[in-house]
Amino acid sequence: SKLAALFQHPLYNIPIPEVTEKDKLFVVNPMEKFSLRSSGSDEWVSSSKAEALLPTGKTAYDTYPAWLKFHIGINRYELYPRQDPLMPTLLRDLATQRIISSVQKSGGTQLKLIMTFPNYGQALFKPMKQTRNQETPIDFFYFSDFERHNAEIAAFHLDRILDFRRIPPVSGRLVNITKEIRDITTDKKLAKTFFISPAGNVCFYGECSYYCSTEHALCGKPDQLEGSMATLLPDKTLAKRRSWRSPWRRSYHKSKKAEWELNPKYCAQVRETPPYDRGHRLLDLIDMTVLDFLMGNMDRHHYETFEKFGNDTFLLHLDNGRGFGTHSRDELSILAPLQQCCSIKKSTYLRLQLLATQPYRLSDLLREALATDPLDPVLAEPHLQALDRRLGKVLAVVGHCLDR
Repeated sequence: SKLAALFQHPLYNIPIPEVTEKDKLFVVNPMEKFSLRSSGSDEWVSSSKAEALLPTGKTAYDTYPAWLKFHIGINRYELYPRQDPLMPTLLRDLATQRIISSVQKSGGTQLKLIMTFPNYGQALFKPMKQTRNQETPIDFFYFSDFERHNAEIAAFHLDRILDFRRIPPVSGRLVNITKEIRDITTDKKLAKTFFISPAGNVCFYGECSYYCSTEHALCGKPDQLEGSMATLLPDKTLAKRRSWRSPWRRSYHKSKKAEWELNPKYCAQVRETPPYDRGHRLLDLIDMTVLDFLMGNMDRHHYETFEKFGNDTFLLHLDNGRGFGTHSRDELSILAPLQQCCSIKKSTYLRLQLLATQPYRLSDLLREALATDPLDPVLAEPHLQALDRRLGKVLAVVGHCLDR
């Protein structure tokens, strides 16, 4: 396994700083039992001390479901550890746990559902909107593109291979629209949008600001529908998150350009603006830029951080559905932060160089990682090959900066 060899490499074993109590998102006593509230949110509260030790001699922590262990493990430096023993269980749960509730997620431009499992875990379901082989039409603006379920799955694995570990775990899943959405939804607005198509397939379209109409309905075959299941982060009532507008956000306008597109010295003013004027925030943003360029995602207008950790923490790379839309074109403007700032973390640069070498090869590693997903093949082959070409372009930009 190339992946196992990669994760053994010294560059993938650089220790994180010591995690103190204040560096943990949640401070939990592993001897304390938790009761999970079925209030529709994933609130969890500690029970009385009387239940603290279980008769088996295990600690209460051993009995927690995988999603709760994942939440408890989040700290200032990483969303989950490199050699995370939970990961196979967490991904298997997303793919196989019984769905007991499906409701539409409010807000957003496209249809997404929140699925709840018997162990009170929840996942964000993005349904399949186009096939693996369809490329985004060349006349489409980035903001009118579909969100792709397979891009969410591939982004999680790519983020892990790059050793960022800033995307919550995602698995593919085949869902039965009738039994796992229509028959169990309590969402009246969603329930009104189900119909049987002329071909006899079960379809629905939900309510949202784009692509939620009979013309853009999601249909099963006859009721089987592919989608991505992403682990939900802790409820915002338990762990507040802060949303930051990206300084390199696009204009989201058909003819207007953003300031960074007009001013080649734009980075100088970003470097003087908090929170980019100190710490590693700008370098973290450039990591995110590299990830986005590799998968061709032009839609990174915001990113989030956990409020508890202030400015000294990693960025969450959420919403990656507009990646992997085109394999035949490389959108160099995504690399603007790297090109304009000429800065990158040394550890990131060394790992990118490693991923361009024959024993590892980025495309081979991602192909191997995605082969374990229930929806394999997740990406069409040209998308995997594009990764190696794009990685070469990232390294060329860094090389140009070094020459300067």
